[in-house]
Amino acid sequence: MTVSAWVVACADGLESLLAIEVAKLGATVISQQHGAIMVEGDLSTAYKLCLWSRLASRVYKPLFRIESQTPEALYEQAVNYPWLDVFDLDKTFAVRGVAIKGVVCHTQYMALKLKDAVVDYFRQQTGQRPNVDTQNTDINLHVLIQPDSIIVSLDMSGESMHRRGYRLLIGDAPLKETLAAAILQQAGWPDAKFDALVDPMCGSGTFLTEAALMYGDVAPGLLREHYGFLAWQGHDPELWEQCWQEACQRQEAGERKSWPLMMGYDADTSALRAAEKNIHAAGVSQFITLEHRELAQLPHKPAAFGLLITNPPYGERLGETDTAIYLYKALGRLARERFPMWQVAVLAAQIEHADALGFEHLHTQKLRNGDLNVFARHGNIQDVPLASPHKFIEAEGEIPVEGEALANRLRKNIQHLYKQAQREGVCCYRIYDADLPEFNIAIDVYGDWLHVQEYAPPKMIDPEKATFRFRMALQVIRLVFGLHRDKVFIKVRAQQKGNQQYEKQSQRNKYNEVQEGQARFLLNLTDYLDTGLFLDHRPLRLKMGQQVEGKTFLNLFAYTCSASVHAALGGAIETVSVDLSNTYLNWGKRNFALNGIAETHHHFIEADVMAWLGQCQEKFDVIFIDPPTFSNSKKMQDVFDVQRDHVELITLAMRLLNPDGICYFSTNFRRFQLDEDGMRYLQLKEITPETIGFDYKRNMRIHRCWQVSLKME
Repeated sequence: MTVSAWVVACADGLESLLAIEVAKLGATVISQQHGAIMVEGDLSTAYKLCLWSRLASRVYKPLFRIESQTPEALYEQAVNYPWLDVFDLDKTFAVRGVAIKGVVCHTQYMALKLKDAVVDYFRQQTGQRPNVDTQNTDINLHVLIQPDSIIVSLDMSGESMHRRGYRLLIGDAPLKETLAAAILQQAGWPDAKFDALVDPMCGSGTFLTEAALMYGDVAPGLLREHYGFLAWQGHDPELWEQCWQEACQRQEAGERKSWPLMMGYDADTSALRAAEKNIHAAGVSQFITLEHRELAQLPHKPAAFGLLITNPPYGERLGETDTAIYLYKALGRLARERFPMWQVAVLAAQIEHADALGFEHLHTQKLRNGDLNVFARHGNIQDVPLASPHKFIEAEGEIPVEGEALANRLRKNIQHLYKQAQREGVCCYRIYDADLPEFNIAIDVYGDWLHVQEYAPPKMIDPEKATFRFRMALQVIRLVFGLHRDKVFIKVRAQQKGNQQYEKQSQRNKYNEVQEGQARFLLNLTDYLDTGLFLDHRPLRLKMGQQVEGKTFLNLFAYTCSASVHAALGGAIETVSVDLSNTYLNWGKRNFALNGIAETHHHFIEADVMAWLGQCQEKFDVIFIDPPTFSNSKKMQDVFDVQRDHVELITLAMRLLNPDGICYFSTNFRRFQLDEDGMRYLQLKEITPETIGFDYKRNMRIHRCWQVSLKME
C-alpha cells in the first residue's frame, strides 16, 4: 500500500504525547513542530489515526505547497490543481484558513482565494460550480500560512476530533475531550495498578467518560457519524470497514474485562444530569457511578490505590477567581486527608491555583483548553498528620521583674488551657483575658499565631506608663510562648462607634487558615480589629452544626459566615447568610470554598437585616441572630440599637421560623436586659452557660444567649 505524508494536529503542549501515540498506531514520525506532528504511513494508518487517536485534534493530507505568501500565488496554483481527483462536483466543500503564530496575514481572505480557485477550476472543467456549505460539509480544505510558504491540505477528520459524539450536554468552560485524555495518559491511566478512579468535581463527566473509553479499549472515533475522508476520491470503503470492525471487536472484548471502580461526584445536580446523559451516550454508564456530593463530603478512598483526577470549577466556571483559589486549597487538603498515597491529577486555570493544592514534588505542565491557558499538575498524594493544638515552648530569655506576675499567669493558663484544647481538639481559643488588672489585654491563640489586643486604658492612666507596660507585656508574651515577632499580631481595642468595627486597620490582605471542629476558616490578623472568627461563639457554632442536618439555616448579621459553614458541613440543605457588609460576605464565600462547599444551595445576601426580615417570605428551621450592640451604617434605613430594637428584631425573625424550629439569639452587650414581657408569646430559655467554652469560663459575661421557639398552643 502506498505510503503518504500526513499532518496530525493537536493542542499546544500535547506534541510529545501525541508523537508516542501516533507511533503506537503505526505511523512513522518524521518531525514535530508547534501544535503538529508530521508522519508517514499508508491509508490504513491514516484511518487508524482518525479512529483511534485520543489526543489529535485533526488529521490532514497535504495536497500541495507553494513557496510564497501571496493570495495571487495561492490562486494560481490552486486553479490548476486537479480537484476532480479530490472530490466530485456533487459534493459540498468549505475552506478554513490558519496562520502560524507570528505570521501576520488575512486568513479569511486566503481561504476566500482558495475557494474561488476551486470554484473556477470546476467551472473550467465541468461548466458547473460545486456548492459551498460551512454547516453540512462533505470536503473540508485547510490553508496553512507559514512564514515563507502556504500548505493546502484535505482535512481527513472533517471536524475537530475532540468532538467524540457523546457529549450531549456541556457545562461552563467545558474540558476538551482530547485534553482530558492527555491528562489521564500523563497520570498513567489505564495502568493495571489502579484499582479505582475518582473525580470529586466531575462536572459533565469528561474525565470519567474518557477514562472509561481508554480502559475499555474503545476507539474514540466510533461514536462519530461523519469523517472528512468519506467524500474523498481516495477513500477506500472496504479498508475503512475493516478498521471499523476491528475497533468494534476490541470494544466488545473490553466490556468483558474486569473493571476498576469509577466514581464521580458533584455538588451541582444539573452537572450530574449532564454527566449521566453523556456517559450513557458513550456506552459506558454500566461502569461508572455518579453521586450528588459536595467536595466537603468527599468519602475516603474506596480502594488501596487509585487515581484522583478532576477539573475544579476554576475562574470561568466558578465566577470568582478570588474564591477559586480556596476551593483548590480545600481539594488539596481533602485529598491528603482522604486519599493518601493515591495518584493525583488536577487541572488549574492559574499556576497560583495549582500551588494552592499544597502538593509537594508534583509535575506541572502548561497546556491549552480551547482558548484558555491551563496547568495540569500530577503526582502522588502524600499523607499528612491531623491538625492538633499548637504546643508552646518557652524561649530562653530574662523576664523583667515587673512582668513576673504576667509570666506566671500565662504559664498557668498555657498548662491548663492547652490540655483542655487538646482534649476537645480545639486549635483556636482565648488563653488570657485581662486576668490581671494591671495587664488589661486579651490574648487569643489561632493555631501557632497569637492575636494580642490591648484594651484602651482609662483616661486617668498616664499614657507613657500604659505604653511602657504594654511593651513589657509583649516582651513577656513572646518569651513565654516562644514565638517570633511575625507570629504575634497586635491590636488596640477601644470603644467602637457606629461602623468602626468594620473599618480596616491595615491593607495587607493576608489570610491565615485555621481549623474549628470539622470546619476551616480564613483569618485576617492584620487588617481589621476583629480577625474574622468570634471565638466566644465556638460552642454555639458547633452545637448548631449538629442540629441542622436536612434543615434550612438562616444566619443574621452573618459576619464572615462561620456559623453558616458549620451548618453546611452539618448537612443543612440550604443556608442563607445576611449581612450589611459585602466585604464580609465575600469573606464568607471564601470560607465556603475553603471547606469545599459550593454556593449552589448557600446564599449570601447584602442587606439591612431589619429591612430584609420585613420583606422575606421564606421559612427556616434554625435561625441564628448575633447582632452588633450598635450600628448606624449609611446603608441602613435606621440606626440599630440592640437594647432598644431586640424585640422587633426577634419578632421579625420568628415570623420566618417553622413551627418546630429553633432560633438562637446572642449579644455581647454586657448591660443587656431581655424584654421578656414584650415577647410573652414566645418560649424564651437562656442557655448562656452551655454556650461558654472552657477558655471563657473566667469571663462568663462575654455574651448572653437565648434559645427562642414558638409557643405551641
